[in-house]
Amino acid sequence: MLRKNPSFRNNPFYVPHSLQHLVRKFSLWSMKKEPDLESALSRNRRWVVNNQIKNIILRCPERVAPVKFLQKKFKNLDLQGKALNWLKKYPCCFDVYLEGDEYYCRLTKRMMFLAEEEEAVKDMQEPVFVERLGKLLMMSSNHRLNVVKLNEIKRNFGFPDDYLIRIVPKYSDMFRVVNYTGRRSSMEIELASWNPDFAVSAIEAAARKQGSEPCFSCSLPSSWVKSWERSRKFNSTPYISPYLEPRGLMEGSMEMEKRTVGLVHELLSLTLWKKASILKLGHFRREFGLPEKLNVLLLKHPGIFYVSNKYQIYTVLLREGYKGSELIDKDPLVVAKEKFGELMQDGLHEYNRRRHLLNLEKKKKDIVLRGLEKNKTRSSEMSDNDDGGDKLGGLFDPEERKRFYKVLFDDTVP
Repeated sequence: MLRKNPSFRNNPFYVPHSLQHLVRKFSLWSMKKEPDLESALSRNRRWVVNNQIKNIILRCPERVAPVKFLQKKFKNLDLQGKALNWLKKYPCCFDVYLEGDEYYCRLTKRMMFLAEEEEAVKDMQEPVFVERLGKLLMMSSNHRLNVVKLNEIKRNFGFPDDYLIRIVPKYSDMFRVVNYTGRRSSMEIELASWNPDFAVSAIEAAARKQGSEPCFSCSLPSSWVKSWERSRKFNSTPYISPYLEPRGLMEGSMEMEKRTVGLVHELLSLTLWKKASILKLGHFRREFGLPEKLNVLLLKHPGIFYVSNKYQIYTVLLREGYKGSELIDKDPLVVAKEKFGELMQDGLHEYNRRRHLLNLEKKKKDIVLRGLEKNKTRSSEMSDNDDGGDKLGGLFDPEERKRFYKVLFDDTVP
């Protein structure tokens, strides 16, 4: 009897043989690429990288970073190639200059202005961050979250890098930092008091606004008949709030599945871009009571979630959060960040325009050089013809022959 490879059990995307056919069946219709949503995922890729470079530069002394230092960070940013070439592609964002024998990089004035504007928005959004953090803790088991894990997804929720010292101590009536084991990696944020105003999910809030029963929306083409039938069947049972304790719900039951789907829906609703890495969500499996094969659960509900493996990273996106490739409700922080994206695109267009002009100039020079070379060759050939033959000089030229015979037979010539 074959022994199972233990590494399979640690793989969050490993599916037992008995379920592989089922997953392949789901993948056929839920993993079909949708251009608009794929665009929504890819559009942020370069922005994420440049935003991280911006944060690195801001943390450097005098806000200036040696390009060699940024090159070392490229591996962590999942980038290849030369940092200098990447930075030069965005002249509106990054000012690269040579000092001595070394290149340095700082933010442009326009970029610094946007960075300061983003910080101002974060200050205004502080009550929103408090509510988001409170909601996350209220949904978690024991109402605690590990700080190391939370740091991995803090930017998904818009939390500032220094939220642990800026927000948590300021709201001691709601949060406290605890460490029950003494290990540094075991530091946690714990909920100090329950806020009933926070215990309302996005689905419940929308239902109250519409005066209807809370249920999941289904954003699929009308031709997907079977998927619509499954969605209606799933919604036929009562909605279970993710803020309710799961005690009493049987593992594998429809009620437990409904609560888990509602919890993932609420988590994505709290993010800035209504999307998250499935792998990072899986890190909170114990805290949020998520199933081991979370991707299988998400694939069962294509009307609610869109799953993509773009860049070989499994990402789940909340369908109802998007119209085409655009976010429907944009957080003020998203609006501020999009200005950075626009500046980045301006820089890329400027870089491409410069390259286009340089290529045109190079082509013109090549044409001139080829013309000069051609004329030189022609002159050389003519010179060879003049110097060769029977030394009759220019008598082979028609004009010269005409003048020669005129002189020879014209009697008026003395």
